[in-house]
Amino acid sequence: MENQKWYEISDVENVISPSLIVYPDRIKENIKMMIQIAGGTDALRPHIKTHKIAEIIKLQLQYGISKFKCATIAEAKLLATCGVKDILLAIQPVGINIDRFFELILTFPNSKFSTIVDNTETLQKIADLASKKQTLASVWLDINNGMNRTGILPNNQAITLYQKIEKYPNLIAKGLHVYDGHIHEPDFDLRKKECDKAFDLVLQLKNQIELLGIKIKTIIAGGTPTFSIHIKRDNIEVSPGTSLLWDQGYADKYEDLKFLPAAVLLGRVISKPKVNFICLDLGHKSVASEMNFPRLKILNLENCKQISHSEEHLVVECVESEKYPIGTICYTIPTHICPTVPKYDKVLTVIGKKITGRWKIVARDHIIN
Repeated sequence: MENQKWYEISDVENVISPSLIVYPDRIKENIKMMIQIAGGTDALRPHIKTHKIAEIIKLQLQYGISKFKCATIAEAKLLATCGVKDILLAIQPVGINIDRFFELILTFPNSKFSTIVDNTETLQKIADLASKKQTLASVWLDINNGMNRTGILPNNQAITLYQKIEKYPNLIAKGLHVYDGHIHEPDFDLRKKECDKAFDLVLQLKNQIELLGIKIKTIIAGGTPTFSIHIKRDNIEVSPGTSLLWDQGYADKYEDLKFLPAAVLLGRVISKPKVNFICLDLGHKSVASEMNFPRLKILNLENCKQISHSEEHLVVECVESEKYPIGTICYTIPTHICPTVPKYDKVLTVIGKKITGRWKIVARDHIIN
């Protein structure tokens, strides 16, 4: 796994560029690392938003992981078709997606679905539809402990909302859901300090609710940067996601997390427009472009600086450009893998430096059949 040229492909001449490549052996190592950090599989609820791939879900099932988290109805359906028994839709359904959530409940009776809420209006709609369909719906209260993206602040309104979940006869109150994606301090000790401080608000809320005689059995907390911190708490489930494929952004920032890069974006040198300038076929349509430069790490080109990016092209300044003729294969690791994956409808798999197959990115679409 530590081979410096682990990413190379022996039959690369026939690989179309750009292509997204994954390395199943490295994914397996990341699954084992995730389980090791979590001290087993009981508290693990991995997120599939990064990969959206059935084969990766099935690999995790083989290692004993039974609970999963997802961000779309399509991802939830994919999990159900893979035989997952416990599925959390970790984005509050609104509009027609509330109906689609109940379609999942009724279509896949062998899977237990749950979702999150943070307001009375959505809760009422879910409760009404559960009653109308004469079924049960499991609900987590989504807490905002500093992310300021979704969730209800951990105050008296949150207590009241959780009491309402408990009172509806067709709803099951599952616990609290807390995503702290705003915590991304590179130094582990500082990250832990910030994480613990933010989570204290959640614990205070839990205690206040339990003083009313309502038991909070479980809290789902954190993502990849904080799951190694949250796992030390009692009655916690953690939801790492990026850890399975990893990316250069997390690798550079979180040295305490030793996951392996398991996804590589393959491109080629397509032009050399002037001295010391090289153009690659890795434009916005090929790799996530919301980050500042560098947007990917080029593994086999040296002394290159990324200077411009457009729909089909990535231009780099390279003082040794003569070493890289037009057609040169470029192996790269995206800075942000999560929004890079859905740019492709499939990934190629490589084992022992050979292309061994392709995995469809089934849940890249919002509707799957």
